[in-house]
Amino acid sequence: MNKVQGKTSSYVLAALICCAAPVVFADQPSPESQAAVPQHFAPQQNADTQALMEELVEQGLPQVWLEEALGQADYTQSVLDAMKGAAERRLKWHEYRAIFLTPQRIKEGAEFIDAHADALARAESTYGVPAEVIAAIIGVETYYGRHKGQHRVLDSLATLAFHHPTRGDFFRGELAAFLRIAYEQQVDPAELRGSYAGAMGYPQFIPTSYQAYAVDFDDDGRRDLWENPVDAIGSVANYFAEHNWQPGADIYHQASGPDVLPVDLLQELSFNQTSPPMVSIAQLASNGLEPSEPLDGDLLVVPLALEFADGETRYRLGEYNFYVITRYNHSHLYAMAVAELAEAIAELHEDEA
Repeated sequence: MNKVQGKTSSYVLAALICCAAPVVFADQPSPESQAAVPQHFAPQQNADTQALMEELVEQGLPQVWLEEALGQADYTQSVLDAMKGAAERRLKWHEYRAIFLTPQRIKEGAEFIDAHADALARAESTYGVPAEVIAAIIGVETYYGRHKGQHRVLDSLATLAFHHPTRGDFFRGELAAFLRIAYEQQVDPAELRGSYAGAMGYPQFIPTSYQAYAVDFDDDGRRDLWENPVDAIGSVANYFAEHNWQPGADIYHQASGPDVLPVDLLQELSFNQTSPPMVSIAQLASNGLEPSEPLDGDLLVVPLALEFADGETRYRLGEYNFYVITRYNHSHLYAMAVAELAEAIAELHEDEA
């Protein structure tokens, strides 16, 4: 039965995407677009950053500090290019899975659990999230802290805030949050590095998630997700708990179905969605999809159709905890990779105990 239950004694979570499979692009805009793109974000020379600075000054941040911080930001074309090629949007399940379900990542996940057993046990006790799930998130996101990203967060967020074609307002909010975090924690914003999308630290929190969910899990008076794995463990668990993780419940179940799923059925039954479970087991059964174990017909699930390397489509049924994982990254591939990695870590850790 491929599922992870909250009652396992040890837990770890491994996760990410952008650091595990980095894409390298040129850091400068193309010659034809270079003339049209401002190469600076200093407030004195850029009306957009001037407006942002004035808002933050009204909220209590010093103008001199903001002028210096924003003046250090550089436009980075590679950030905009990378946003177009996220792995979740271009890979099939078996290709995506191969990135994260490797013997080495599983082995290091079990080692991560051993290295941080006390913090993980306390996180499960406090938030109800299994250690292997926490480990799997951190394992996917940054290979257990090894790959936290090489982009300057300041450059990424400034570029996206003022040059992303559709999500500028969103990233403007992230830039504002990042500047507040850097000022409040007395760190140099130009020194902090992360993903091309501005995600930071062991768990790759974007700045607003950092503000909302990061916790000082070792009680040293500082929420540090960049260098402190204990704070990262507690923060990931808090994130899941705040998104209504169901302690002790399954993540997904195996299922059987037709060799070829009709396109109309794929749409009608909302396959591979990252919305809350809304299709009942009974409804799926009436359309030829059966769970591999007895389940209540009224149970609502997220039906999943995954393409494997042999060309076959196989089915799984995500419970509410599957949906919760998609709150971390809005991709059914991501959630499935985290779930399978967590399973593999837990199994290896138990075998080695």
